[in-house]
Amino acid sequence: MIIDVALVRRLLAEQFPQWADLPVAPVAVGGNDNRTFHIGDGMTARLPSAEGYVASVEKEQRWLPVLAPHLPVPIPAPLGHGRPGAGYPWPWSVNRWVDGDTARRDTVTDLTAFAVDLAGFATALQGVDTGGEPAAGRHSFWRGAALDHYDDETRKSIAALDGRIDGAAATAEWDAALAAEWRGRPVWFHGDFAPGNLLVRAGRLAGVIDFGTSGVGDPACDTVIAWTFLDAPARVAFKEALGVDDATWQRGRGWALWKALITLAQDATATAAAREIALITRR
Repeated sequence: MIIDVALVRRLLAEQFPQWADLPVAPVAVGGNDNRTFHIGDGMTARLPSAEGYVASVEKEQRWLPVLAPHLPVPIPAPLGHGRPGAGYPWPWSVNRWVDGDTARRDTVTDLTAFAVDLAGFATALQGVDTGGEPAAGRHSFWRGAALDHYDDETRKSIAALDGRIDGAAATAEWDAALAAEWRGRPVWFHGDFAPGNLLVRAGRLAGVIDFGTSGVGDPACDTVIAWTFLDAPARVAFKEALGVDDATWQRGRGWALWKALITLAQDATATAAAREIALITRR
C-alpha cells in the first residue's frame, strides 16, 4: 500500500474538509510503524503502515489527553480521529504538532542533563494512575510484559550470530534478565524511548512522541536508551535519577539485548546493533 501525500489529501478532503486546503508534506523522520505527515504548520497526520499497528490509534486517542497534563514536556494531542476511507483500510489520527529537533548527538548539547530530563519524564509518566489500563500486551508488542515472551526469538538470534558475537556472554546476560523477575506495581511506560521519538530544543528535552507501544506494566523497557544512545556518565545519571533497582536495570539490559540481537540477525550491516550487543555483554 502506498501511503503518501496524495492519500492524506484525499482523506482530509473526505473526512476533515476544514483542513483540506492546508499544505501536506512528509515529516523528515516518519517512523516505520506509522507514516507521519505535516498538515499546515501545527498538525500531523499519523497513519499505521500495517494492520499490526492499528491498535495504537485508539489507544493514543483515548490516553494521550489523560497523560498530557501530568508530563513535564509536550506530547501529541489528538485533534481528529480518522476512519478508513479513500482506499486506506484503517483508522488514523490528526495530532497537534510537537516542535523540536530529533535527539542526536549533535542536537543534544549535554547528554547527562538530557538523561536526567528523560528520567524526570519517565518518573512523571509512571506516576499517572489509570487503574491498570491499558495493560501491557499485544498492543504494546509485549513491552511492559515479561521478557520471556521473546525468549525463543532471542536464543535463535544468538545461535544465528554464532562466531560474530560472544554467544556465551549474550546467553548469560539474557538468562540474568529473565531471572530478574518484576514484582512491582504496574505503571505507565512509553515503550520506545528511541532518539527518533525524543525532541530537543536548545539541546534539552522538549517533547516526546509516538506512544504506539505504550501501556501499563513493567517500566524496565524504558531504560533501553541507556545502552542505545547515552554515554557512560549519562547512563549512570539516568539510572540514579530514575531510582531503579538492579533487577529493573537488568531487565532493561535484556530488552536492549533482544532488540539488538534480532536487528543484527536480520541485517548483517547493522553496526549500531553490534556495538550495543558488545556494550551490554561487556562487564
